[in-house]
Amino acid sequence: MSAQSPDPAADTTTLAHAPGEPVDENLWLEDIHGEDQLAWVREQNARTEDLLETGDYPELEARILEVMDSTDRIPMVSKRGDWYYNFWRDATHPKGLWRRTRWDSYVTDAPEWETVLDVDALAAAEGTEWVWGGAGFLRPADGISWRRCMVRLSPDGGDAAAVREYDVEDRTFISTAEGGFSLPAAKGGVDWLDADTLLVSSTLGEDAVTTSSYPRIVRKLPRGVDLADAEVMFEVPAEHMMASAGFDDTPGFERIIASDRMSFFDVQHAVWRDEKWAQIPVPTDVDVDLHREWILFRPQRDWTLGNGETYAAGSLLVADFEAFMGGSRELTVLFAPDAHTSLQSWSWTKSHLMLNLLRDVSSEIRVLTAPQRGSKETDTHDGAWSSRVLDACPPLHLVESYAVDDEDPEGGDDYWLVATGFLTPTTLLRGTLGGDHTDVKRAPSFFDESRFEVEQHFATSTDGTQVPYFQISPRGLELDGTAPTQLSGYGGFEIARTPAYSGTVGRSWLEKGGVYVVANIRGGGEYGPAWHQAALKANRHRAYEDFAAVARDLIRRDVTSPEHLGCSGGSNGGLLVGNMLVHYPELFGAISCGVPLLDMRRYTKLSAGYSWIAEYGDPDKPEEWEFIRTFSPYHRLRDGVDYPDTFIWTATSDDRVGPVQARKMAARMEAMGIPNVWFHEALEGGHAGASDNRQAAALQARSQSFLWRAVTGTLR
Repeated sequence: MSAQSPDPAADTTTLAHAPGEPVDENLWLEDIHGEDQLAWVREQNARTEDLLETGDYPELEARILEVMDSTDRIPMVSKRGDWYYNFWRDATHPKGLWRRTRWDSYVTDAPEWETVLDVDALAAAEGTEWVWGGAGFLRPADGISWRRCMVRLSPDGGDAAAVREYDVEDRTFISTAEGGFSLPAAKGGVDWLDADTLLVSSTLGEDAVTTSSYPRIVRKLPRGVDLADAEVMFEVPAEHMMASAGFDDTPGFERIIASDRMSFFDVQHAVWRDEKWAQIPVPTDVDVDLHREWILFRPQRDWTLGNGETYAAGSLLVADFEAFMGGSRELTVLFAPDAHTSLQSWSWTKSHLMLNLLRDVSSEIRVLTAPQRGSKETDTHDGAWSSRVLDACPPLHLVESYAVDDEDPEGGDDYWLVATGFLTPTTLLRGTLGGDHTDVKRAPSFFDESRFEVEQHFATSTDGTQVPYFQISPRGLELDGTAPTQLSGYGGFEIARTPAYSGTVGRSWLEKGGVYVVANIRGGGEYGPAWHQAALKANRHRAYEDFAAVARDLIRRDVTSPEHLGCSGGSNGGLLVGNMLVHYPELFGAISCGVPLLDMRRYTKLSAGYSWIAEYGDPDKPEEWEFIRTFSPYHRLRDGVDYPDTFIWTATSDDRVGPVQARKMAARMEAMGIPNVWFHEALEGGHAGASDNRQAAALQARSQSFLWRAVTGTLR
């Protein structure tokens, strides 16, 4: 391995005719579906499959598929009226069944399911490889008999999906001849405005797409009207990220809410009233949530109001919605972050607000109760919000709470708990606030968890920041630097990496004697907005320094050594491990880089890349390209460096990141004569890389097999 990391300021590419523009010899690979390009992909796939799909690979893939197809998995449900709906894939139904049951049946060991829609049968009948994308119901007049819905179906697993009206009682799509709604595949979304009208944000139509490849226009679509002829209700400039709108159908609080998402982290919300849009008067970096009479605020940065009051980034505030829109700025702090605790999400029950928190990346749940409403004449709330901690969260575990159905007249304060840990199969519990919670379903065990232990450690990053990480390893691990170790991370978009059970990791890595590590680096959301913003744009290097610090700490503690240490990441995590490849090759023996960003010079011009400028910066601005180029792996490759074994994988139908960046990186490495580089591109599956369990199992098996063989010296 190289003794020194590459100089992050050095740019090794030559210049094209335009000053400052690097030569890109692989632009031809940006034609995603071109005949020559796909021929190159198939040639690369065959080479990679010849290497990886040998030896015990078939057994590994079969054991991973057994996990994914297990009929003992917990069928998670959502409640609509008296029915509990679930979407299910297994070996018999690889594309999946949308099905439902009653509560008394659901709690049994063998629920009796009614099939609502068989996606495999639909795909076979229509000759399209449909991938399920969810369904949105029309609220029934009685609040019980939920019947009509809009079903999303992607033709290839990408973000673009067709949307079609469906009757769950008759088990039929409502044809356009019968007046049914049906929209061809596009990015966007729909919501019911009433029984005969939809709110549609879609990339279909002239001038309907933003630079980020998302909808620019929201239309009000009545039955029987072509989308192109429907009234434009809301639109945003093309350079903004996306326009969207939805209808809050809560009885007594009905309202249309539109959002102008200017960038990934800046959005302006508006409410339709008096036949015009009324903006919610908050900064664009303040998240907003409406619920009945309440409006919640979560500022991404410290927020100072006109009265001089300042509220911390990552806090949660509440106000009376109508009073706030009327000019009142009387806010109540429901949660204030500290150095160890952050707010991840929240959920309203009928009478309470449940907060899902992380305290040093372990769960804590707080239950808040609003003050009692005063007299009908005053229509105000008296007193303060009360708070208590729900006793449901063991250390080093993730436990998430959310309401079952806040409008259920009998069970409106019922809640779900989903509890998991690295060595704890997922458990689903149900409780009632003010009462207790009990187990409903337990996921099966897929490996002998008793052989392993979970530890949390903290590494010191370059600037002194303490970076937590989880280590899952065999009990009594001998610290001699020889353990095959897989280090995983993400570090972007305020997404936290939390404890979670994985039968796949257990079977493919832990059972073999390996150590699995999850790094909670900056750029993620483990400690709230400040943790995320510490690694934005020009500070992106901090995420990579954090990850490298964890790698060094594992080596310092003699858990492993560089030749036995591999790292893995996907999407933004693919960019992370791509930077490990080019900046810290001496720390790793292998790198698995999935559905990645890698060419940061052109990422804004590929797929949905333009929407991530707020995260990474704009390479078309010379002053921003100066720092972006330091973390663009495609431009950091150098001759004469001993790079780790590298596996780059992607999917043709990924319309979010796209396959182009992975293709170009592999092609450049190959052309430079860098040995031990492998590439694989699934021909369908979207950003997930797989559209069914079989494809997902193959994807995971290739990555895990590659890493294991590379760090144990058995790859070749």
